[in-house]
Amino acid sequence: MGEIIPRRKLYQEVVDRLMERIRSGEMAPGAQLPSERELMEIYGVGRPAVREALQTLERSGIVEIVHGERARVVVPTADRLIGQIASGAMHLLRTDPQMLEHLKHARLFLETGTARMAAERATEEDVARLQLSVAQHRASMVNLEEFIERDMAFHREIARISGNPIFPSIVESLFRWAGEYYRPLVRVPGAEELTLAEHQRIVDAIAAHDGDAAAEAMHAHLSRANQLYRKLSQ
Repeated sequence: MGEIIPRRKLYQEVVDRLMERIRSGEMAPGAQLPSERELMEIYGVGRPAVREALQTLERSGIVEIVHGERARVVVPTADRLIGQIASGAMHLLRTDPQMLEHLKHARLFLETGTARMAAERATEEDVARLQLSVAQHRASMVNLEEFIERDMAFHREIARISGNPIFPSIVESLFRWAGEYYRPLVRVPGAEELTLAEHQRIVDAIAAHDGDAAAEAMHAHLSRANQLYRKLSQ
């Protein structure tokens, strides 16, 4: 019995041709694609197929489209890559409560490691930035949203110091995806002061270049938050 060859829509063919040119470097990051009319002429297709192809590439994070301008090949970054899956991740967390536990476990595993790496790599300037982050975090206690943002910034800074350019984007995304989970924790009486004290212990360990202590302090900090959330959810 013969193998049936699936029929493909025209726009999918255009997507494949454009992707070949992007992968080969013919269309480098930051470069503009041909205009819609030029693409129609190059591939012998109508405007609907070209527009659907460009929209598909935009949804995939391959190109960006600005009204009135030709589509441009996106300059790839970790932030862009992770941002592409943000809406899907949020939907998954809302529809499958068990995924939140998996997310918290992933964050605990990752940030324990970034704290250890930060302690091994931190310069005096890095430590000064962390101390400033804690001070700014304390100053934001009167504003819930700013307090949460400063909290995220502190954890992202540690990930930056770790030296892996992908970690800051992942840490921030994990934090934001679980944002609804963090708000009730901050409202618990005394939670802000406890968070700040735990952050300071992490900074002290990083400043001392004590990887074990930094990892333990981060693990204790995130574990305490996870336990508090379970208690509040009962």
